[in-house]
Amino acid sequence: MKYERKKDKNFWLLARAYLHSYMPVTRNLSDKSVETYKQSLKSYLHFLEDAKSVSDEQVTFDSFNRRNVQEFIQWLTNKRYSAKTINLKLTAIRSFLKYCGQEDFELQGVYTDVCAVRKLKEEKHPVEYLQPAATAAILDAYGTEKAKHRRNRMLLILMYDTGARVQELSDLNVSSLHLNVQHAYVTLIGKGKKSRNVPILEKTVQHMLVFLRDFHPKGDEAPLFYSILGGRKQRLSTDSISMILKTAADIARNHCAEVPARVHCHLMRKTKAMDLYRSGVPLPFIMQLLGHESMSTTSGFYAFATLEMMADAMNKATDNVVNDEKLWKSESIRKALYSLD
Repeated sequence: MKYERKKDKNFWLLARAYLHSYMPVTRNLSDKSVETYKQSLKSYLHFLEDAKSVSDEQVTFDSFNRRNVQEFIQWLTNKRYSAKTINLKLTAIRSFLKYCGQEDFELQGVYTDVCAVRKLKEEKHPVEYLQPAATAAILDAYGTEKAKHRRNRMLLILMYDTGARVQELSDLNVSSLHLNVQHAYVTLIGKGKKSRNVPILEKTVQHMLVFLRDFHPKGDEAPLFYSILGGRKQRLSTDSISMILKTAADIARNHCAEVPARVHCHLMRKTKAMDLYRSGVPLPFIMQLLGHESMSTTSGFYAFATLEMMADAMNKATDNVVNDEKLWKSESIRKALYSLD
């Protein structure tokens, strides 16, 4: 028997509660994350209208079934969406239906049905990160003659040292710094307004103390990185921070060929994580520094052997084995090879 209650009203009421109450309040997700889920649901509604001639007024939970979702995936594929993007949209739909099933027991079957749809296989690409020479060139791009350049230099140093997201950098205040302790650290406010403490290097502390004397001589509470507009300190936006990094990369590229054509804030974050990983820092520490809630998120991006790491390991492993003599010429070696299955 079909679910015969007022499904049209239930759908829209639950959709509104999911986006405006559950996600931002109960799960404490950022506005940007909530908007991503919202756009995924809107994509599905667009599919229903375009491929199934189901208008918004006609949408019910009967519209969410395994066959429709499978056709939705194909519809997105035909529009040349990447497998990763399609899987993210599928995750959003599942998340919404899971919430609906928790709110209304009779909708658990809808959630279970859609969960049977498999995600697409994503092509794995090597993690992009900067080589040490490129990182150093970018951090040294701005000089110290102008106040703005000193600010930009400090911002980039802190960006790399903490592995912070661009929004986390923008949100920093003077009170976010904890320098007068044995192990200096910065408090970052990440996704879902969750805070984490990230240690910073001693040399970064020394740079920061000079910066504070220059930009915050009175020690007053204010945005850590700011510009003066209308005589008032205005927090640097994420767009401004991204432009500061882009300009630094353009400057660095003039004398360092290893700086890639596209440098963005997340690349600095991945570079810091990879540098730690290559140095032997355990994944749980990297996970905590990055603010990842799940270990799978960290390992999915960073826990793999890069070609460079594998090559180094193979070279070290064969240092005492490989020599100029052709091993296959040895009769004992030939016998051993011939006997292998």
